[in-house]
Amino acid sequence: MGGAGIVFTEATHVSAIGRITHHCLGLWNAQHQALLTRLAAIISRGGAVPGIQLAHAGRKASTTRTWEGSKPVAPQDGGWVPVAPSPIAFHPGAVDPHTLTAGEITDIATQFATSARMAREAGMKVVEIHAAHGYLLHSFLSPISNHRNDGCGGDLEGRSRFLMETVDAVRTEWPADLPLFVRLSCVDYLPGGLTIDDTVALCRRLAARGDVDLIDCSSGGISPDVRIPSHPGYQVPFADRIRRDAEIATGAVGLITEPTHAAEIVANERADLVFVARVLLADAGWPLRAAKALGVKPDLPPPYWRATLA
Repeated sequence: MGGAGIVFTEATHVSAIGRITHHCLGLWNAQHQALLTRLAAIISRGGAVPGIQLAHAGRKASTTRTWEGSKPVAPQDGGWVPVAPSPIAFHPGAVDPHTLTAGEITDIATQFATSARMAREAGMKVVEIHAAHGYLLHSFLSPISNHRNDGCGGDLEGRSRFLMETVDAVRTEWPADLPLFVRLSCVDYLPGGLTIDDTVALCRRLAARGDVDLIDCSSGGISPDVRIPSHPGYQVPFADRIRRDAEIATGAVGLITEPTHAAEIVANERADLVFVARVLLADAGWPLRAAKALGVKPDLPPPYWRATLA
């Protein structure tokens, strides 16, 4: 109702052990689907496009909530054993994650597909595969966390195999006429980690396949030791580079809080979409104010027209 074009859920997990915390959103049973069906209908009625981000927390699973410190919760304290490409814990002192077998990797790709089907049936119109921020798919992509010596490890092609398998699985349930986004951490900010050159090469492969419509360009998250040099628009150069060099649509995200800044990014073709999160949590009517500042008339339900005068 605040004028956003697309309204996404945040990470919606494909299994119980794929959650970050006990309180995280999920989509793997009929109860979840019923609630998300209501949500999709509300978003659509408000004039926006409903989207859903599908995720698996991997080795960052089984923690307390962010405002409770994101501390690991051990199995004996009500948590569970996380899963990962290699037995390397994300949090110091946390239980080592279970190393996924080839069969278990395929099972999780199938879980993503099942959740995509349920999202489609619920009325969602965009799906985003979350492969960033140190969660499961990113942990396979990054050499910091992936020390495997099988077909899902080694060079970039091997480390990206799980992501490609997941994209394939999701597309079996997600129609070709509905957009599929992939969220990536474009750099790890650590020696020996993913670089922007790696991500451009990965995105070229995704573009050549033709089944991914847009790359949501984020960064970081592979280690608690990472210090991100954040400032307004700090991730826009990643979206710009991937858009140009991989020839695939991109979304820019990260401390984009001013309407003119967002407009500049799109007008100068540095990205195709701008994603906003925290600024919208703080101000649900931010898109209406942005529209007014930019001289655009938003498409709103009639009861909300008066809000454009505020």
